[in-house]
Amino acid sequence: MSKILPLFPLQLVAFPNEKLNLHIFEERYRQLIRECGETGMHFGIPTFMDKQLQSFGTEMELVSIEKTHLDGKMDIRTRGIRIFRIEEFFEQAPDKLYAGGKVTYLSNTQDGDIVKSQQIIEAIEELYEIMNINKDIPNVADFDTFSMGHHVGFTMEQEYEMLQIAIESGRQEFMLAHLKKLIPIVRQMEDLRKRVQMNGHFKDVIPPL
Repeated sequence: MSKILPLFPLQLVAFPNEKLNLHIFEERYRQLIRECGETGMHFGIPTFMDKQLQSFGTEMELVSIEKTHLDGKMDIRTRGIRIFRIEEFFEQAPDKLYAGGKVTYLSNTQDGDIVKSQQIIEAIEELYEIMNINKDIPNVADFDTFSMGHHVGFTMEQEYEMLQIAIESGRQEFMLAHLKKLIPIVRQMEDLRKRVQMNGHFKDVIPPL
């Protein structure tokens, strides 16, 4: 079943349950946010990538308008709800300044495997240790791939690819394969960085014979 959804294209990938803070400055999107605040309606953030609007995005809920500036610009908090696909795009929704589209929603099967979740968490911990990153990681009971989608070194293209995977087990496989490929590269780059830093330092050299 399709529905008409106001659309706010951005050069990013928004995930379900993601908390996204935005600064709104264009009048057409200020109109959109005012209407969301007045009526409780949702809007969609489809990904704009490679100089074109992509078909998939995430429906967003306006959580709060944190500040309205004197010039009308807004600072807002939003939260991702569910994934949609654009069936038909309108540069302007009927009688509005902002864009809209006829969309259908993707199912999201929560069939994640706890063992895979633990493997992903351990891989992320290893990655963060190599890179000296101090960042909280969800425990295995609370783990969801979307919650870490922006924190495992994906490119925007990879984030968008994961957005389209409609089952958690598939997203787990996608993320784990990425981490297994990324970690040896990062480790090699970190070893190179350390060697470069040591260049010119006095070294303890032990003869091999």
